[in-house]
Amino acid sequence: GGLAALRDAGGQVVGEASEHQITRADRGLDGHVGNGGSPRLRPHAQRLAELAEASSAIVVAVDLPSGVDVDTGRLPAPSVRADHTVTFGTGKVCHLVDPAADAAGTVHRVDIGLEAYLPQPAVEALEDDDVAALLARHAVPGRDSDKYARGVLGLVVGSSEYAGASVLAASAALRTGLGMLRVVGEQSVAATVRNVCPEAVLADGRVQAWLAGPGMDPQAGDDVVTDLLDSQQPVVLDAGALAAAGELGAKGRLGSDVLLTPHAGELARLLRLDRAEVEANRLQHVQDAADRLGATVLLKGSTTVVASPHGRVLANTTGTPWLATAGSGDVLAGIAGSLLASGMDVVDAAGVAAYVHGLAGRAASAALGSARAGDLVDALPGVLGRLGLGQSAT
Repeated sequence: GGLAALRDAGGQVVGEASEHQITRADRGLDGHVGNGGSPRLRPHAQRLAELAEASSAIVVAVDLPSGVDVDTGRLPAPSVRADHTVTFGTGKVCHLVDPAADAAGTVHRVDIGLEAYLPQPAVEALEDDDVAALLARHAVPGRDSDKYARGVLGLVVGSSEYAGASVLAASAALRTGLGMLRVVGEQSVAATVRNVCPEAVLADGRVQAWLAGPGMDPQAGDDVVTDLLDSQQPVVLDAGALAAAGELGAKGRLGSDVLLTPHAGELARLLRLDRAEVEANRLQHVQDAADRLGATVLLKGSTTVVASPHGRVLANTTGTPWLATAGSGDVLAGIAGSLLASGMDVVDAAGVAAYVHGLAGRAASAALGSARAGDLVDALPGVLGRLGLGQSAT
């Protein structure tokens, strides 16, 4: 039936396509290697993949692009680069995790009735309904809620040289449904945060979660991180706090309610690897980091991946290249800190933060043509409102 439809649409069948025919094709259908095949293409198939990429044809992959590693997201050798991938039953890891996800293009899932037979997923991806449900459960205030019930986040501000990082993290946290923000640390930076965010409280007191790292000097992080871990509250450790987290994790001091938010370079330093190794095998290395350090790890990048030491893994699907701008990570850390303070599970908080952060990047870039980190903060109310955060729980 499919072959008949192809011919009816003007398609031709040839025994062996010539290079000339491939380079002149309007469409390329890649069905060389399937779900159970080896990710390594033979030389002849590699040549076909190269010709297809060099052509102007729109390439559609069947289930997955030939040559990718379906279970890890790696690209172990030359592979097909598809504009679209049509997959069956459910998404695969290679559709969610770079670099393979980039080779898959836009993924279209066709339901063929496998739902009842699927095992627990190796990797999950949140969608709008999932995020809306988590926000409704944790971040939407109830009739009797007060600022403490909505969550209090403690922010340890960093160096005056990078005061903007603390301001961005604070602003993002306050835009994500937080009840109160306490700011401690360098007094001049705390004062700067309060000038931008008059809601911020510059005094010690009760908190439900902590955030440290944005703008922090790595040399000053050891004592700060140790004190935060001693508080027994969930903690987000970003940027300048990550070096101390690595040392303490090696000593077994971290826990699954500690969220680390490195980019590939920072994770490479924590694992003593080259950055290129991390980028080539993002899933394995974020899982290794979670296992070794005993903490939940959010690996930022083209596809953000979250791994728990208990084995749960989330991959984010809302990323955009416009997020690659100074201060973007500080905004993400502020969102995650706010969600942790609301009582959300650390893996869910990390996944929702990445999802919302990506949508904010898309919204800001669509509205402005380009986006700086401050624009992400400004986009948060619209994104969160669409996901139901502005609604009343009663």
